[in-house]
Amino acid sequence: MTISNETKVGALTAIAIVLLILGFNFLNGKNISGKNVHYFAAFNDVQGLATSNRVVINGMQVGNINKIDGGKNMRRIMVDINITEDVIIPEDAVAVINKSLIGSVQLDIRLGNSNTPLKSNDTIRTIAGGDLIADAMKKLDPVLYQVTNVAKSLDTLLGSFNNVFDPAAKHNIKGMLENLNKTTASLAVSSASLQGILNAQTGSLAKTLDNVSLFTGALKNSNEKLTQTMDNVATTTDKLSKLDFEKTLNTLNATITDLKNAIGKISSRDGTIGLLLNDPSLYRNLNATSNKINLLLDDVRINPKRYVNVSVFGKKDKSAPLTVPLPDTVNAPYLKKP
Repeated sequence: MTISNETKVGALTAIAIVLLILGFNFLNGKNISGKNVHYFAAFNDVQGLATSNRVVINGMQVGNINKIDGGKNMRRIMVDINITEDVIIPEDAVAVINKSLIGSVQLDIRLGNSNTPLKSNDTIRTIAGGDLIADAMKKLDPVLYQVTNVAKSLDTLLGSFNNVFDPAAKHNIKGMLENLNKTTASLAVSSASLQGILNAQTGSLAKTLDNVSLFTGALKNSNEKLTQTMDNVATTTDKLSKLDFEKTLNTLNATITDLKNAIGKISSRDGTIGLLLNDPSLYRNLNATSNKINLLLDDVRINPKRYVNVSVFGKKDKSAPLTVPLPDTVNAPYLKKP
């Protein structure tokens, strides 16, 4: 069987393409012979981490960075971690971005103590990464490291001052300092004047303090009387609180009720007093009786012999009795009609 040249070229081309794909995936850190496991980690700053950078556990590469996506706002950058080795990552593991001395960036996974492993596509906790160069400087020369940090802070502070204190702001600060000097001078003059016033009023102030002392002494001396007065007030209030006001009020209400009942009976015509006050016929009878008594008295006064005969030889008066009152009693009140 003869194989044509075209078939040989096509087979070689296919083999070359397959090898190219496998080599490309191998260079990107993808496991071409097994299953890849992906985890995710979120960072605020990836510090130059890029796709295909190494993923290391305890100094050994176990995978690479598959993808980095910061979205549109770039506030939370998600890193897709491709693990190519058969390793178990516990759930309390943390991911940190580190820079080497030569400037390369890698992702370190620090294992925890948990026995529960993370599942595929889980999210690994993250912490802020350190700078290996800065750590090395800190270990080699701590003083130089501190001086460098102070210099950086001072440079930042001076830059802030230069940004804030523009010519207009500097002019305002100069004017404020001049005003402050004038204010302190005025305060010095005012304090001297106040001292003079206090010196002139020292006698008055001393007398006032003496009067206050005398007043407080008088209050102290009157403390016993005030205490006795308060005790008397307390005793009086205790006695008032012990009075049976409720019983007294009940008795007063009962008395008022009896008085109302009595007034009601007087106003009605059921009793004797009610008839005396409300029946006009009694008034007329009493008026007529009084009139008759007056007539009888007038008749006895005018004709006494008719009723009493004291003469031995005299005759009894047989004249007619009075039927009308005498003129001195005609206008008597009892004759007026009601």
